[in-house]
Amino acid sequence: MIKLENIKKIFNQNTPDETVALSNINLNINEGDFISIIVSNGAGKTTLFNIISGNIFPTSGEIYLNQKRITKEPEYKRAIYIGRIFQNPTIGTAANMTIEENLTLAYKKGLRGIKISLNTKLRKELKEKLRLLNLGLENRMSDLVSLLSGGQRQALSLLMAVLSKPSLLLLDEHTAALDPKNAGVVLNLTEKFVHEYKLTTLMITHNMSHAIHYGNRLIMMDRGEIIFDISDEKKKNLTVEKLIDNFHKIRHTELDSDKILLE
Repeated sequence: MIKLENIKKIFNQNTPDETVALSNINLNINEGDFISIIVSNGAGKTTLFNIISGNIFPTSGEIYLNQKRITKEPEYKRAIYIGRIFQNPTIGTAANMTIEENLTLAYKKGLRGIKISLNTKLRKELKEKLRLLNLGLENRMSDLVSLLSGGQRQALSLLMAVLSKPSLLLLDEHTAALDPKNAGVVLNLTEKFVHEYKLTTLMITHNMSHAIHYGNRLIMMDRGEIIFDISDEKKKNLTVEKLIDNFHKIRHTELDSDKILLE
């Protein structure tokens, strides 16, 4: 569905501060893939997501969506079919609007051009969607989002992304800022929604166990390159120890475990 072909990104090109953030990225994302991307700091993961979402453009290479070239298509156009949830729970929601108003905006985006209003029928439908979160938010629909905890806001952001019906969902370390309990809630909801709504998803994580457990495919990035890509049955047989060993065999160096959570 999405193809990245020979993607390279250089910042401050031809200056003393030149930095190669991505090098020779070739990636085919199939419809329905749930890909966990395990990275360390400085691996190029934010640059990768920014290029996919249209926030920045590659120095060279091409991006295709369903065989259509979108390499230079701006972010506001790609936002119609690409959803993104950030590490910061406050980014994905409007704090000065109510829960139901936030959900209505996402719902409208999913209907793509169909005009709807927040009426009794829609409130009932949104209430049922909120009940899926199992956080009691269906009884607080008129509350401002600013009153919610970080975990609640991130769960709401996830639901909003689902309601917008994206062709591709980007999860940019979306549980990293949460405590373990709320992170577990959001991860379980992620898995539930991805499978039930058949969402094509890329999820960046620093947690090896999460990368192994979630998704049908695992990619490891290091220093701007994809060094490891495994899926289906081979992925199911992975362990943290095997993943670390694979890194060592490919890079001939030890993995900097200070930058990656092993459990």
